[in-house]
Amino acid sequence: MKKLLLAAVFLGASTIGALAQTATPPATANGDTPAVATPDTTNPTAPVAGANSFTEAQAKERLTKAGYSDVTELKLDDKGVWRATASKDGKSVQLALDYQGNIVAN
Repeated sequence: MKKLLLAAVFLGASTIGALAQTATPPATANGDTPAVATPDTTNPTAPVAGANSFTEAQAKERLTKAGYSDVTELKLDDKGVWRATASKDGKSVQLALDYQGNIVAN
């Protein structure tokens, strides 16, 4: 019985880890660095919650310029982060674009 319970715990823990890897991280309120992301810098706490001034077209253009194609399901969430599904290097990824211009992919 103990072995069965232990196996169930390990199976449950491995499932949670797999689910955590399929979505972009939640938006954080820590926007200490920088106000706008540049190609050489990214806020390590991205995506950062905040008032996003990117229009839908601008968000899609920024994601496309970053090398993502087939950008779909582009929506602004309640934290001010654009969320989308796209492709890069033949793989489907979930994207987040915050008001600083940080792009986070999973």
